Amino acid sequence: MTVYVPEEFSSDEADVLRRYFTNLDGPVFALVNLPEVVKGALFARYSRSPKSLRRLFLDEFVNDLDIEGDESIDATIGLERAEELYERVFLEYGDDSVAQLGGVHLACEQASNILTKILEWGRLMSYLEQSTRYISYDARLGGRYRFFRDPEVLASSLGTRYVGDMDRMFDAYSAAVNSVTNHVRDTVPRDPDDSEFVYRQATRAKALDATRGMLPAASLSNLGIYGTGQAFEALLLRMRAHPLPEARHYSDLMLHELRKVIPSFLRRVDLADRGGRWTDYLASTRSDTAELVDRLFGGVPAESVPEVSLVDFDPDAENKLLAAICYSHSHLAEATLLDRVAHLGVDEKVALIRAYVGERENRRHKPGRAFERIDYRFDILSDYGAFRDLQRHRMLTIEWQSLTPNHGCTRPDLIEASGSGPLFDESMDRSARLFDALRPQFPEQAAYAVSMAYRLRYVMQLNAREAMHMLELRSAPQGHPSYRRVALEMHRLIADQAGHHAIATAMSHMTTEAPELERLASERRAEARRGL
Repeated sequence: MTVYVPEEFSSDEADVLRRYFTNLDGPVFALVNLPEVVKGALFARYSRSPKSLRRLFLDEFVNDLDIEGDESIDATIGLERAEELYERVFLEYGDDSVAQLGGVHLACEQASNILTKILEWGRLMSYLEQSTRYISYDARLGGRYRFFRDPEVLASSLGTRYVGDMDRMFDAYSAAVNSVTNHVRDTVPRDPDDSEFVYRQATRAKALDATRGMLPAASLSNLGIYGTGQAFEALLLRMRAHPLPEARHYSDLMLHELRKVIPSFLRRVDLADRGGRWTDYLASTRSDTAELVDRLFGGVPAESVPEVSLVDFDPDAENKLLAAICYSHSHLAEATLLDRVAHLGVDEKVALIRAYVGERENRRHKPGRAFERIDYRFDILSDYGAFRDLQRHRMLTIEWQSLTPNHGCTRPDLIEASGSGPLFDESMDRSARLFDALRPQFPEQAAYAVSMAYRLRYVMQLNAREAMHMLELRSAPQGHPSYRRVALEMHRLIADQAGHHAIATAMSHMTTEAPELERLASERRAEARRGL
């Protein structure tokens, strides 16, 4: 049975697309022969559109480009000589730094929300993922709801139940979206200064925010990735070692397309004595560790914990920050500076931090790397939807546990207020029962059944500079309520539990009060830009 739903193009459309995309009938393809700014704009629009990237290009971009000169372009022209050079430098001398200098824009379509988290693991890559707060997921794809259909599951005795239960969960989501949308519009009046379009967009976004937890993790998403050859090599090796069949299948599709663009950089991936050994190492350490941990702690019951816990911090962090601030402006050794700043008065310490932080007019004005001297480690138990957003921050360490329904779920107040509570509860119960049915035979694929409202445990370790970026961004008024709550609690713990008041105060663009319609200000700005 076909997993991917291919798109149909007219002969004229296909003639245009062949110049810029490495295939026209697969879920993974690279972008070629386009200006960087066009590829970036395509990916940006991609995240908020229900369309495939190729359809989006045809509908919204191609008419603004001069494509006549590209009629005879072949992406492989000029590759042969470069291949010979890289063959000599990259393989003969093993200079990995060469593979940092060639990048690719790659589209990955119709990937499950489980797979997107695997794809977004790498730090040194850029990602844009289709957003659940701009697109209603009840739109059909090829006449079917948009969820991943694992071939092994479909071929089993559970295949019919899997599709049936998924369809019912999407039915419930669709009904809830409409109910919550109507409730929001009945209870939140439109500002006379706002157009009907802005109001409808903002109220719809609020309804999609409230109901996204009803979507199963099997829900399909489109993802744009930009990365270097070296970053793609590391990603592919991880995917080839992953226990999820979808990840391994996608790694083959990605490797095939990437080799059309940067073949030399990926020559080692499937060589038995190079990438093969690396993949075996990753797979064996993962399985051996999982087996041992389960034997040691598998029977220990999980205790009730707060949503966010600060589990590790440095009590002497602020003195270390002060020494780091002084270091590049001094001729003294760091040990000397640490000793000296410890004896400074409170006013002198405050003055140093104020000078270094300066007047931050907006959240993009960030102090320098001295703030990277301090680390915080948080243990978080939030709904899967919030995790999806927080996981995309790359300049930190994040590890997560398996997605299951065992930690319970979060139900937004709007669900209850709109009368969709029973629908929500029935969907959560269906999700949990399907997970339990799949788990014995399909331990990896069982996570597809878990609704995004169910909670996931994960740990985030980050320095104060990254904390400033992430917490100010994720507490912004337009943020989703579930991750805003996590960000605000992390900030509070830095100030109150760690006692790092000066550092918390430096995060001066935290937003503690949420507006009634989170996306309203953004929609107003977007409309103003369209009017220019």
